[in-house]
Amino acid sequence: MTGDHSALLQRGLRKLGIAENAGLSSRLLAFLDLLSKWNKVYNLTAIRDPEAMITHHLLDSLSVSTLLSGQRVLDVGTGPGLPGIPLSMAHPQRDFVLIESSAKKTRFIRQAKLEMGLKNVDVIHERVEKFENVELFDTIVTRAYSSVERILSSSAHLLGPGGQILAMRGRMAEADEQYAGFRSRIIPVDVPGIEGARHILMMTPDIPEQGSGR
Repeated sequence: MTGDHSALLQRGLRKLGIAENAGLSSRLLAFLDLLSKWNKVYNLTAIRDPEAMITHHLLDSLSVSTLLSGQRVLDVGTGPGLPGIPLSMAHPQRDFVLIESSAKKTRFIRQAKLEMGLKNVDVIHERVEKFENVELFDTIVTRAYSSVERILSSSAHLLGPGGQILAMRGRMAEADEQYAGFRSRIIPVDVPGIEGARHILMMTPDIPEQGSGR
């Protein structure tokens, strides 16, 4: 990656309200370099142009950054570590678990964890439906992962009390739908360098108020 790519990323981080911590932009670009290297052999992503990788992989992943809450974050269907790896770099104080069913993508994520020194990341090669974890999560995030119904049916059992699910979406065809047992809120996001609608669907368990009769 060149100095122009670094400048593009830093401008995007500022627009997203993300502070530069401990050389964040340099580490993010190093991750992209590694992804590009592996992509030549393993075809991990269809996006190969460096500028598009910055906008559509890094900045899009980080558009959910300010909405994270709690200590433990689960990235469901992370693919080649997106959004989990960029988020773990931006939030070194939080613990991230990245789950992916593809063996080649899981191998890449583990290599990225090693080379980037990401001690706050755990990588799980498993389908989320079969994943059982003793300690529940404060935030579950998904990006380009199936339908909202499947997200809830496969992942909701991993959400801790007071937790939230953040589903990163494009156009919200399901904008008017309600999901049983959850309160939903649609948050439009402006991702630098990406045209078109982007939204985050925030879902929290609908806990009846005491005395409500529900």
